[in-house]
Amino acid sequence: MAKIGINIATGSLQQQEMIVGIDLGTTNSLVAIIHPDTKKPVILKEHDGAAMVPSVIHFGEAGSISVGDEAKKSLVTEPHNTIFSVKRLMGKSYNDVKDHGSFFTYKIIDDNTESLVKIQVGSRFYSPVELSSYILKELKNRAEHILKTPVTKAVITVPAYFNDAQRQATRDAGKLAGLDVLRIVNEPTAASLAYGLGLRKDESKTIAVYDLGGGTFDISILRITGGIFEVLSTNGDTYLGGDDFDRTIVKYWSGRVSLTDEELQVNKNLSQELRLMAENAKIHLSSNDSFKGNVAGYDFSLTKEQFESLIKDFVERTIQCCRNAVQDSGVSISEIDEVIMVGGSTRVPLVKKEVAVFFGKKINDSVNPDEVVALGAAIQADILAGNNKDFLLLDITPLSLGIETMGGLMDVLIPRNSKVPSKTGRQYTTQKDGQGSMRISVYQGERDLVKDNRKLAEFNLTGIPGMPAGLPKVEVSFLVNADGILVVKARELRSGIEQSIEVKPQYGLTDEEVEKMLMDSITHAKDDMQTRALVEAKTEALQLIDATTRFIFKNRSFLTEPEISQTETAIRSLKEILETGTKDEIHRSIEGLNEISRPYAERLMDEAISKTMKGKNIIN
Repeated sequence: MAKIGINIATGSLQQQEMIVGIDLGTTNSLVAIIHPDTKKPVILKEHDGAAMVPSVIHFGEAGSISVGDEAKKSLVTEPHNTIFSVKRLMGKSYNDVKDHGSFFTYKIIDDNTESLVKIQVGSRFYSPVELSSYILKELKNRAEHILKTPVTKAVITVPAYFNDAQRQATRDAGKLAGLDVLRIVNEPTAASLAYGLGLRKDESKTIAVYDLGGGTFDISILRITGGIFEVLSTNGDTYLGGDDFDRTIVKYWSGRVSLTDEELQVNKNLSQELRLMAENAKIHLSSNDSFKGNVAGYDFSLTKEQFESLIKDFVERTIQCCRNAVQDSGVSISEIDEVIMVGGSTRVPLVKKEVAVFFGKKINDSVNPDEVVALGAAIQADILAGNNKDFLLLDITPLSLGIETMGGLMDVLIPRNSKVPSKTGRQYTTQKDGQGSMRISVYQGERDLVKDNRKLAEFNLTGIPGMPAGLPKVEVSFLVNADGILVVKARELRSGIEQSIEVKPQYGLTDEEVEKMLMDSITHAKDDMQTRALVEAKTEALQLIDATTRFIFKNRSFLTEPEISQTETAIRSLKEILETGTKDEIHRSIEGLNEISRPYAERLMDEAISKTMKGKNIIN
C-alpha cells in the first residue's frame, strides 16, 4: 500500500509538478490550481476573463472537433452534430434515458439493450466516455496554455451519488484525454474544502452540502473533525438538475403555441432554440419578475410566479432527498452547523428559499456556486501533492483491481487510489445456455486489456444450475481489508453457491513496477480505448447475432420470407465485417440488423398476448 502524503503510488511525485483540479460539469466545466505565490485556490482564466468552458462538443466538416464556446455556437445551427449534457449519459444505458429522448437534439442509439448508450454523429458512433474526454482534453490544453507547462495529473470531481460505473467512466475519460487521474473526489467534499471547512485541526462541524447543477442533484451530510471528512449520508438524483427546469419551460411554451413533441423532435433547430431561450429565461428570472422572448416568429413570456409553479415539484424532489439524507445520517437538523450551496441552479430564488426553510437556518452561498467545486478540487490536488501535511494520511490501493470479462477486457471493481479498507461488488451472468461454471480471473493494473495487466489469482465458480444464458446472477465482490489483503468472492445468487480466494498484500510489485504500469496506462491510453471499443463492439455484435438467430429459429412460422431473407443477409454482413471492420463499421452493421429486426420483433410482441390466449405461443 502507498501513502498519500508524498506520492499517490511510488514516492516519486515532485511537489513542483502541477496537479490541477477539474470540475467536469453537465453545463460548464472548469480548471483550478493552487496559486504558487498566494497558496490560495484560483480558477484558471483566459486573458478575456473567461473561466467556464461550456460542456459542449461540435463535430464539423472533415473531422474537425470544437469544444466550449466555439461549439456552443452550433447548438442551433447544427443540433444533430452538437453534443451537450453528456454527463447525464455517463455510465447509462439507453433504457436509463429513453424517457428523456426528446431533450437531446442529437441521435442516441436505441438498441433496446442494457449496454452503455451510444451517440451517433454522421456515420460515427461515440460513447459518453469518448465525448467527455474531448471536454477534458480542452481543459487540459487550456491549463497548459495559461500555465505554460505540461499538465498530466488531475483530480476530477463527480456527484457523490455517482455509482461505480459512472465513476469508472469518468476515470476512463480522463485517461483518454491524457490525464493521470489521481483521485475521483465527491463534489460535496470538494465544496467543503473550498469553504475552508475541515482545514483547521481544532475544527469539528456537521455540514450539509446541497448541490444542484445542470443535470445532477445530490445532498450530502458530512462530519468534519480535525481535517478528517466522514460522509454520514448522501442522497440525490443523477438525473435531476437545471436541465429539467429548462425542459419544463420548453414544455409549457410549446403547449401554449400547440407545438407537439413530435414536431420538436423533427425540427431540431427549433427545439434547440427553445431550450436555449428557456435557459436564458431561468437565469433572467433569478433577478427579475418577468421574461419575454421570440423564437421562429413565436412570442413567449414567463413570469417569476409561473416559473416557480413549473419547477416546484423538482425543488420538492430535492427537499425529499434532503429529508432522506438527514434521516440516514443519524443526526438531527438542529445539529447541522452549516448549509452550503453548490451548482449554478442554486441561484434560483425558490431553491434558496426552500432549502433555508427545510434546514431552518441561513444558507451559505458566499463562494461562487459555479466555481466552488473546482476550487475544492485544486485544494484536494494540493493535499495529494504533499503540500498540506495537516490531513490524515490514509492507506490507498496503488493500482486498480478487477476481473477479466468477455473479449479479454479488464473490468475494474476497485479503482487505484481507493481508500483502504474498501469493498465493492458487481453482478455478472453467463454467456451460454446451460453454462455450469464461470472462471473468475483477478488482475491488477491500469490497461484496458487484461493481457497488459498483472494476473493476481484465478478460480472457477462451479455448480451453477443449468439455465438459459443471462439468467444466472453471479455477484463478484472485492474486499481489501485494513491489512491490505484482497478477498475475492463469487456467489451465484439464485442457488447460493459461493467460492472465494485471498490475495496477499503488496501484490509483489516494486515502486518502479507500479510507476511503469501507471506510465504505460497514460502512454497507451488512446490505443487502449480504441481497442476496448472495438472489442466491445465485436462482443455486442456476437451477442446480437446469437439472439437474433435464436429468435428466427423459434419464431420462423410467424415471419415472412422477405423478413427472414433480409435478416439472414444482415447477419451474414455483420459476420463478415467482424473480421476486418472498424468499431464504427461494426456499429453501423449492428444498427442495420436492428433496423431490420425491430419492426417484426415489435409486431410479434404486440400479437403475443392474443396468440397466447388462443393457445398459440410466440417464444421470445
